[in-house]
Order: sequence, then structure tokens, then C-alpha cells
Amino acid sequence: MTAPRLLYLVSHPIQYQAPLLRLAAQDPRWSLRVLFEKVDTVGGYHDPGFGTHVRWDVPLCDGYDNVALAQTDLGAEIAAADVVWLHGWASRTMHKALALAKGMNKPVLMRAENWDGAMPDGSGLRGWLKRLYLRRIFSRCAAFLAIGSANRAYYRRFNIDDARIFTVPYAVDNAFFATHAEQADLDALRAELGVAPGKQVILYCGKFQSRKHPEQLVAAWKNLAQPRPVLLMVGDGEMREQLRAMAEPGMIFAGFRNQTQLPGLYRLADIFVLPSEREPWGLAVNEAMACGTAVVVSDQVGSAFDLVDPSCGAVFPTGDIQALAQALLLVLDQAPHLGEQARRRIDLWDFRADLDGLAQAVNHVLA
Repeated sequence: MTAPRLLYLVSHPIQYQAPLLRLAAQDPRWSLRVLFEKVDTVGGYHDPGFGTHVRWDVPLCDGYDNVALAQTDLGAEIAAADVVWLHGWASRTMHKALALAKGMNKPVLMRAENWDGAMPDGSGLRGWLKRLYLRRIFSRCAAFLAIGSANRAYYRRFNIDDARIFTVPYAVDNAFFATHAEQADLDALRAELGVAPGKQVILYCGKFQSRKHPEQLVAAWKNLAQPRPVLLMVGDGEMREQLRAMAEPGMIFAGFRNQTQLPGLYRLADIFVLPSEREPWGLAVNEAMACGTAVVVSDQVGSAFDLVDPSCGAVFPTGDIQALAQALLLVLDQAPHLGEQARRRIDLWDFRADLDGLAQAVNHVLA
């Protein structure tokens, strides 16, 4: 029996997804083709979130069949597929793909990051119109690929039956992060950053954006009694000057760091912290856990529902700086044990689980 042809349509090459797509391309359960709306991230680009030029130091398009939309015809690509897999529904291209797939009677798998805390409907007429719009989108989908429990609950709220929702967890390349973390020269990294031997480290790693609230972590860190751990700020973005104005001794800015540099930084840290509000997921949480680092996140981080509990870190109420400070103290006190539990927990939240969930969804829509 010929393997079904699976067409994956996504906005652009994404560093998190490339290793998953390489694995999917080797899977005999389908024949994968990836269609990018744009490919401007491949050769380097200005990332508005980081506020700097970014060129990822990992391959984005190698190892799987892919093409840019500008080099092909969307209708022809859908016509050649047996199943269409979409990543989100916001763009005009995604809307067109949904309409074309419906007209050709091609089943559509939908994977997106939405959950009620990150993307609420809103109230009144606007909320009603949004729900009407989403029902129309979802009516054109044969099955849904849930990235986590909050995402699954979002689909359920629209009366989508559990039989049409398949678990395809939001994952990173755990092996990449674990291996690079183990190989990192932590003594050299401490020397480079100016972190004294034996000094505990609290890490923020990501975009300096108001929604991610790095300033709240700085405020919570300042509430800790002296001698405080090092607060290592990795990243860049619109809040750069605001955060630097808040700096005190013991706070280190390491700038933007690329993918191959991150595992060592996670491994160096005793805690990784993500204090975001309305965070769809937060894949940096996965990265940190894969490196054996305990995590502290707000209760509006989507990954908190599936990955973070007292066995591997802590969850605090969004915006509560005192609660964040208390969580830091609690986790710092048992960081090595919690970090090891974090690594074990994330082991099962991996690409193999993604491929198995995807296979179940493909089988379901073709049955």
C-alpha cells in the first residue's frame, strides 16, 4: 500500500520544527512535503522581537522535501496531497488552503497554539464574532493536533469531539539540548560571563518583551536576601534599556545567543524563569528541562499545565512579584534534584510522541 501524501503548510522555516520535520520525512507512515509561505528566516533576518539581526546556527531546511509558496502553486500542492496539515489559521494563505482543501475534499489537520488564557475570545459583540469566525474555520478541519492540555480544552470548548483531537505535544529536540548541555564547558562559560565558581544562577532566556515580563523577574530577584544568586539575562529586545536601568551588581546581560549556545547556558543555570502573561506555550521551558534545569513559570504560560509542578519547579500567579520571589527561594533550595526530575519528565514529551499522534490523526481522517 502506498503511503499517504502529507502536505504541511507553515508560515516559515522554524528552528524548533526543523528536526521534527527531518524525523517525519524518514517515517514510512507517510510521504511528507513541506510548503512554506515565506523563507526569509533562512539566510538571516531582522527579528523584531529580539530587535536584532538573527541567523540561526542550525539547519532549517535540510533533510526533508520542502518548497516556498512563491515557487509553486498552492492549489496544485493541495491537489497532489492526500492529507493537508496546517500550522495555524491566521494568514490569507491558510484561509485559501482551507477553502481549496474543502473544494477538493481533502481532509485537513489543524495544529495551533491557542488556549483560552493566551488568546481569549473577548466579550460582547467582538467575542461573539470571533467565536463565529473560529467555528467556521474549525468546521473545515477533519482533526486537530493538540499541543497540550490547555490547547485540547480550547478545542473542546468549541464542541469538538475528543475522537477528533490527537495529542501532538509541543516539543523540542530533547537529544540536541541534552547532548550539548553535557558537552558544555561550564568552567569556561562561568569565566566568560564572570560568574564565580559555586555561585547559583537564575536564568532568563528569551525576548525582552513587555508580554514576557523580564522586569518582574528582576524585581523578584531584588527581593531576595543578600548574597543573591547571579541573575543572568540572555536575549535582547524592546526592553533592553529599561532592564539595564534596573541593573544591580550580580546581574549579567549576555546578549542574544544562538541555538548551539543555549544548552550550556541552561545547564549553567540552577533555575530557568519565564514570567510571561498570555504565553501560548514557551518552548524555552522544554529546552531548559531537557538540559536538566529546574523551571519557574507563571500560571499564564501554556506549558505550565503539562510540564511544570512541584516535582520539577514551581508555578506562580502571573504578576505576583512576591510569589515569584518565594518560588525562586523554594526552587533554589532543591535545584539539583528538581533539575534532574525536569530532565526525566521532558524525556516523554518528545518528537516520537509527535509522530505517533500525527500518525493516529492521519489514519483517522483517511479511514
